[in-house]
Amino acid sequence: MTTSQPVLDSRSLEDEYAQTVRDMGGDLAGRKLGDEYLAGTHALYHGEPTPWALTPKIFDKPTVELLRDSAETMYGIMDKLTRAFRSNVEIQRKFGLDPAFARLCCLDTGYECQIPLARVDIFLNEETGDFQFCELNTDGSAGMVTTDEVTRAIRRTPSFVEFERRHPGLKTFDICGAWADALIETYKGWVGPGFPDTNPGADYTYGDETMSLAIVDFEESIDREDVEHFIALFRDRGVHVRFADVRDLRIETVRPGRLRLVDNDGPIACVWRRAVTGELWEKQCEGRDALIRAAEQNIACVIGGFRTWPCATKTVFAVLWSDEMAELLTADELEFVHKHVPYTKLLGPDSDLARFADKNSWIVKPAGGYNSVGVLAGLDATQDEWLAALGETAKHCGIVQSYAPQYRTPCLRGTLIEGEHRGAPTDADADGFADATNMEGLFLFNGKFAGVYTRCGFANTIGEWTSRLNMGCFYEG
Repeated sequence: MTTSQPVLDSRSLEDEYAQTVRDMGGDLAGRKLGDEYLAGTHALYHGEPTPWALTPKIFDKPTVELLRDSAETMYGIMDKLTRAFRSNVEIQRKFGLDPAFARLCCLDTGYECQIPLARVDIFLNEETGDFQFCELNTDGSAGMVTTDEVTRAIRRTPSFVEFERRHPGLKTFDICGAWADALIETYKGWVGPGFPDTNPGADYTYGDETMSLAIVDFEESIDREDVEHFIALFRDRGVHVRFADVRDLRIETVRPGRLRLVDNDGPIACVWRRAVTGELWEKQCEGRDALIRAAEQNIACVIGGFRTWPCATKTVFAVLWSDEMAELLTADELEFVHKHVPYTKLLGPDSDLARFADKNSWIVKPAGGYNSVGVLAGLDATQDEWLAALGETAKHCGIVQSYAPQYRTPCLRGTLIEGEHRGAPTDADADGFADATNMEGLFLFNGKFAGVYTRCGFANTIGEWTSRLNMGCFYEG
């Protein structure tokens, strides 16, 4: 864990880039090129190029090391907490999950890594190196495709060409490719039924291919563009892959004592569970039961096994602040939590809400929400609206959290397409720039830092419905 304060230069690089764009009159030609490029990719938003910023994040070497160290330190804490949840009833109770679902979160998965895919979101002050975590995410791929493709779009612009002339050799993360490789690596380490047989995968594979993979979600909920992007990546790696609706899953008997998970396209050796856990639990169907049985009996390699859920809940920060963590974490880890995880309190119908009346100091979130749905920062509300939201959150056992300081940088919208929720600032200067809040999502694949989901917004929360802009990401090698 980093103990000395690094000297960071990312902000000066980004300010220099912004000045390059200003000198080019806003680089209108580059913005058109970016929209045209994105229109031919899977980084789409309701069929049109995703809302994006022409101004990217540009991280110097010390900042990249800070991000890597912070992400992997948090992963170590998540790993410990996940293992404790599976073995400690008192820790389980802290999360307040349905007992039947909590039991699923304790299942073994047949592979060692507790959380193969995670993204930990932070607010980073690029000048001081101070940061606060916003939330922890597991299993989904939100941000991978857009960050990769927006970065490629920016590389084509005249402003980037000019900037790179002065700063040659800027690198980019291949987030999507790194995840495809990590998923295959996880599958190869899976100890499934019948192992070690002479040909352990015979009941699961197609011909000479190494595995059959299903990306599993509900048809009405999946981002098809996102899925198609990953299908192409996995097929390039020799994997038989397809999307499978949860409802189409079933268990069939191959021979006495040997079961396998299948859908209408055939056997499934490996599941990438993309279905949001709460939705999966609510939409009862035979396919959902088959997926649960496959996880319970280790019939298939389920990546995004249910044990990843506790760390993805909004309540996890409240658990990290609980007294029990003093026994679970090292002194350094506990100090890391208290310094970088905002104080969080789980509310209930009987909670005393008076201490949270100062709306500008707090934010409320539903216990099981995602994509900023149901999240309200006191700064975005009147006093009456805040008190009403606070009461509603307590009624439904959500959380209240100390509002984390957010870092703002000048941003120029890249997309020229107008429309609702497309990231249009209301206080732009004469060149079209406006200060935007930044958020970095740090990807961890099999516990190792793998890249950054970069985005910004003009409100006090950053989400699909709060004028989010997706940003490119470059770093010094």
